[in-house]
Amino acid sequence: MADSKFKLWFKRVGVAGFLFFFIKGLVWLAIFYGAGSYFQGCMT
Repeated sequence: MADSKFKLWFKRVGVAGFLFFFIKGLVWLAIFYGAGSYFQGCMT
């Protein structure tokens, strides 16, 4: 049942929506990584 809901959601959102959220997630990871590196550099 969950599989069919996922397929329906994926068809509705499409590849463009998937790529948007994927890239958005990568950007947030990069922001947190950069902020962590910056503050770690300030501490030492």
